[in-house]
Amino acid sequence: MNDLIPPLSSQGQILAHVNGCLGVITLNRPEALNALSLAMVRDMTVLLRHWASDPRVQAVVMLGAPRPGKGPVFCAGGDIRFMHGAVLRGDPDLDAFFTEEYRLDHLIHSYAKPTLALMEGFVMGGGMGISQGAKLRVLTEHSRLAMPETRIGLFPDVGAGWFLGQCPGHIGEWLALTGTAIACDDAIEWGLGDVYVQSQHMPGLIEALCHGAQPSAEHVVATVMERADLAPPSNPDTALERIDRHFGQPSVAAILDSLQSDPNDWAQATLQQLRTLCPTLLSVSLARLRRARGLTLAQQLRAERDTMHHCFHARPPERCDAVEGIRALAIDKDHQPRWQPARLAEVDSAEVEAFLTSPWAPDAHPLADLG
Repeated sequence: MNDLIPPLSSQGQILAHVNGCLGVITLNRPEALNALSLAMVRDMTVLLRHWASDPRVQAVVMLGAPRPGKGPVFCAGGDIRFMHGAVLRGDPDLDAFFTEEYRLDHLIHSYAKPTLALMEGFVMGGGMGISQGAKLRVLTEHSRLAMPETRIGLFPDVGAGWFLGQCPGHIGEWLALTGTAIACDDAIEWGLGDVYVQSQHMPGLIEALCHGAQPSAEHVVATVMERADLAPPSNPDTALERIDRHFGQPSVAAILDSLQSDPNDWAQATLQQLRTLCPTLLSVSLARLRRARGLTLAQQLRAERDTMHHCFHARPPERCDAVEGIRALAIDKDHQPRWQPARLAEVDSAEVEAFLTSPWAPDAHPLADLG
């Protein structure tokens, strides 16, 4: 059976084994909230491609290694500390990371065999990228899903324009701009999750998947479904009418004006939150999401790769909002980012448009061959 596990290079950051017909991929950086490194992206790609052509593997499950003594976590995103250092030292692996991460996301979305994602705990950024393409997305009451990129001077990527764009109404805009973390009830209702399993049953589910008899893909799915339950009631604070009224406005400035005119506590808290975020990338995020509607996943990933290139290369490091946002959150941890510009009124619409333009000719795009 050793030929079922190809050579891996992430030095234990990805663990893999095959149980019966089920390929098991465990993200194993619990000390970093299972954040994705380039080596992890490459190992997951190698495993999925290897198993795609092996009839002995009929299904694949992805899960996150637990944190001893702490809450569960699936994947809290990409390794932003690596991104910060890579920009400063001119490391070409930064560009490789995004290109290969987006390829992995597309591979999961288009995978011919059933895929499962056990989305317990934090599922953010890159964690959403590798889980949203799974055929069965399993949540618990501890699940917290978010695309918080605007908080670090970036925009929701990894196909977010595609999967957030399919949420009802203007929930996608709200999630993309605010980076709000949602729980299992809203996630399932809005199409970002499939089934709810109580956290007390998750150890038994993992044991059954990883070590119990799994003779067929149908049995794998049945192992999950026999533990599925009704999700807890949704949070009344996330009323669709309120979100649609404010986040359906035509621009970020109009959204802020709409929120300012609403005395509701939720509206005022949301307004104050948006005012702390990167003005340029708020504008880019809204435009990127709205242009995504009507695109295929491959087209959207190419468009997101264009914008991510500009996020890190359009300005020198000392003026790069992403470098500054990561510094404030994860390096110095002063939580006082100095955005350039600091005010929405000073955002250059021509620069926003430049973020949405491809730096590559169509046939030279690093994701040109995605179908």
